[in-house]
Amino acid sequence: MKYKTDPGLKIALLTLTALVLLAIGAGWIAPHNPEKAEPQLRLMDPGGEYPFGTDHLGRCIFSRVLFGIRISFFIGLATVFFSALIGMILGGAAGYYGGLLDEVVMRVVDAFLAFPSIFLALAVIGFLGSGLVNLMLSLILVEWTGYARLVRSEVLALSGKEFLESAKSLGGSDIYIMSRHILPNILPSLLVMATLSVGYAILGAASLSFLGLGIQPPTPEWGSMMNDARPFLRSHPLMMIFPGIAITVTVLAFHLLGDEIRMRLDSRSGAVKEL
Repeated sequence: MKYKTDPGLKIALLTLTALVLLAIGAGWIAPHNPEKAEPQLRLMDPGGEYPFGTDHLGRCIFSRVLFGIRISFFIGLATVFFSALIGMILGGAAGYYGGLLDEVVMRVVDAFLAFPSIFLALAVIGFLGSGLVNLMLSLILVEWTGYARLVRSEVLALSGKEFLESAKSLGGSDIYIMSRHILPNILPSLLVMATLSVGYAILGAASLSFLGLGIQPPTPEWGSMMNDARPFLRSHPLMMIFPGIAITVTVLAFHLLGDEIRMRLDSRSGAVKEL
């Protein structure tokens, strides 16, 4: 089946490709060290060698926004990877084996879901302290439950299918059946959820950093930059506007990509059913 090249998919891919290239080339593109403070240059307006101006410590905002792409992408991708890994293992085992294991895993999931996401993340950071590792851990503890529920439901939907029963009758081990027969069938759903989750993770990390609980200065992270800009919102709003635009564009690009992937998979499954 041939698909038309959708404008939404083009925009998402071009935007994310551009962000990746900017992140890779940040060391060459950025005109200044993003962490170097030069107080004599504080709060300069955009222009010349400071395209976005400077912040309250004289640091180049353009350079900090560029290097912030690296940190945001790392947080988003790493959080999704470990969340999906935990969710796949626990949700897959719960759906495949059922019984007591399924009951225990689902009760743990329900316990995590009983707390609002932001409160759970705040509680983890409040207990462990701020910083990159603790920030990612708080996001992983928030997101893994979604993957566990998704994988469990997908595995339950596949249970009893002829190809699984055939694999079992031929003596296939549980690990073989899960990796060769179940995983390929649930990957499309995982891909959609993971793509959307990257945007949520980046937004969550920026939100916590904006509250002063995530990445700490002088590390150039977008949420932390917006937190630094709060006292200067009236006099120098661009300090907050530029990292805010970076967050918005990145999150929207991931969400648009996830929506496009989901629509294409839905159309493919609909075409298969018609056949």
